[in-house]
Amino acid sequence: MRRIIPAILLLSVALFGCKVKELADKANISKDLDKRGPMDLMKQVANDKYDPPKDGKLTDAQVQMYLKVKQHEKEIAKAAYQKADEHFKTADKSKNSIAGVMESFKGMRNAAEFATADIRAAKDLGYNTQEYLWVKGQVLTVSATAFAEMTSNAMAASVESSHSQMRKAYEEAKDEQTKQMYKQMLDQYEKTAKEGQDLTAKANEDPAIAYNRQLLKKYDSELAGLAGPDDQSKKGLDDLQKKMQQAVDDAKKSQ
Repeated sequence: MRRIIPAILLLSVALFGCKVKELADKANISKDLDKRGPMDLMKQVANDKYDPPKDGKLTDAQVQMYLKVKQHEKEIAKAAYQKADEHFKTADKSKNSIAGVMESFKGMRNAAEFATADIRAAKDLGYNTQEYLWVKGQVLTVSATAFAEMTSNAMAASVESSHSQMRKAYEEAKDEQTKQMYKQMLDQYEKTAKEGQDLTAKANEDPAIAYNRQLLKKYDSELAGLAGPDDQSKKGLDDLQKKMQQAVDDAKKSQ
């Protein structure tokens, strides 16, 4: 029992320390959002220079940089979203007033900070933002080609299984309108499948994409862990865009 009590105390202290650090980090992010706006950030980004490798290949260090930035981005995006949401709610309560318009402007600024959270994260962590943006583009290219290949394979399987049945229905159609409907469906299936196959073939021919895909496979679990928060960020951005549009509409009505 005597050994257990110190262990519990140590755990409690550790947890309390983590909580204090989390609160301190949030406070620092919030202060930075107030101090350094989107325009200030863009000026800093413009000062960064980066010449991408001619072969287009990523390195382990660059992928690790990308993962660290995306993790820090979540914290910044969360803080920016909360600040924007608060301003838009205050603006909604003060419609058709100067105070309401000012709150809307503050909310729009925070919405812009939400949208550029990853760039701010890269700058906060001391990375070259232009290099980060290049790495991000390479990662997204691999993701897009992988999705296209998956879609292509699914479409090819779908065409293979349903083509004969649809072809038979087309041939047995009694009227020209029904015949044309099936013809259009057949054409669209085949076109989509061919486009996917062409894109996959092109991607496989590109040595940089093939190399980067193999490299990113080493980080499948880490990248998969980013998928959920990214989806949440997209939903948050959509929500803020709606609120921004509402603020603009309200401002027009008050004129």
